[in-house]
Amino acid sequence: MRRLSLSLVLLLLCSLAGMPASAHTAPPEPTLGAALQNLGKVGTARLRYWGFDVYDANLYAPAGFDPQRFEAQRFGLELSYLRSFKGADIAERSIDEMKGQAALDPAQAQLWLAAMGALFPDVKRGDRITGVHAPGSGARFYLNDKWLGEIADDAFSRRFFGIWLSPKTSQPRMREELVQSVSGAPRAP
Repeated sequence: MRRLSLSLVLLLLCSLAGMPASAHTAPPEPTLGAALQNLGKVGTARLRYWGFDVYDANLYAPAGFDPQRFEAQRFGLELSYLRSFKGADIAERSIDEMKGQAALDPAQAQLWLAAMGALFPDVKRGDRITGVHAPGSGARFYLNDKWLGEIADDAFSRRFFGIWLSPKTSQPRMREELVQSVSGAPRAP
């Protein structure tokens, strides 16, 4: 029932935003293993905020991944939570981070906030949410290796994953740690 209601909410949000409801070229993979097939772990980083460990991040990408063109390539980003958070708080923080990269139309921000609020569950220590960027399709999400849902909006997906991978991220050291093995850049001390 939750998946059905989530699908209806996302369909409504997509129609309100003028986005195609099924913009992706292929159906989402039903398992995380299938979604990450042919992607290898290229980087790991831990987010600490005000002295608190928040989550560990792992970037999965194909051979030849170019972090300067992340939005044009398929990849996965796993967040392993080190403490509990409300799904609504994750969505709100995500919008704040997206706004920090570049101006975001308030109506668009509200649509994306509602979509994330409907999709992201409350998490506890040890839970993992993995997002998969599918260029031209949007963002697909898995909770502890099981299908969670998708936001079929390529602009959302680029901006959402830019939280970690954009040169304009608020966490440049984390970005560096995630892409270091594919960028060839020396790691900061």
